[in-house]
Amino acid sequence: GWDADYNDDVLQMWLGTGPQLDGLGHIGESGEFYNCNEGSEFSFITGLTKLDISGIPPIVGRGVMIDMAKHMGVDYLAAGQPITSDAIKAAMAAQDVTVGEGDIVLLHTGYTDAKLKTDPQLWGSSIPGITNEAAVFLAGLKPSAVGADTWGLGAVPPREGDKVYYDHVVLLKQNGIYILETMNTGRLADESVHEFMFVLGQARLKGAVQMIINPVAMW
Repeated sequence: GWDADYNDDVLQMWLGTGPQLDGLGHIGESGEFYNCNEGSEFSFITGLTKLDISGIPPIVGRGVMIDMAKHMGVDYLAAGQPITSDAIKAAMAAQDVTVGEGDIVLLHTGYTDAKLKTDPQLWGSSIPGITNEAAVFLAGLKPSAVGADTWGLGAVPPREGDKVYYDHVVLLKQNGIYILETMNTGRLADESVHEFMFVLGQARLKGAVQMIINPVAMW
């Protein structure tokens, strides 16, 4: 025999926290999710039986970073500050950024770098983000995923006249585009890297709605 020593882990936690991937079963509207799937037919206490994370293959593709903070002349966008389609278009033109079909689009606001540690209560309750119509514009570019360095992508609270989290409905339900949240875009912005190779091999947990991830940008 031998004198064995070992360590092991058991983890119980919410998968929709930190850097995360939202799958197509995350948000729907009026009981209906992507591709006309009725939530009552696939969403159960034991997990999703379709549109779950296990059906998403590894994502490798051209990543693009649009620096909204730089475009607006600030270190970071303010809590609740809306990002319109016109602002995104102007930033893309100024930074010579193009988006092709299947690309992974990341918006840099600087908000998490500025507020997560200095004002966690504000960070956790309000964020800058895209407007409902900006989500429609981004979806029209046909990327495979859209993300930001915030925990919700859309502005919280939303711009007057907008619906909170409706950007998720536009991207996930209506267009089948994945959402990436709390992405670490700071270094990309610091080095003015607007085009890179995006690599993600997330855990494909059967039945899961979301997944904590650690994607890599290579340039």
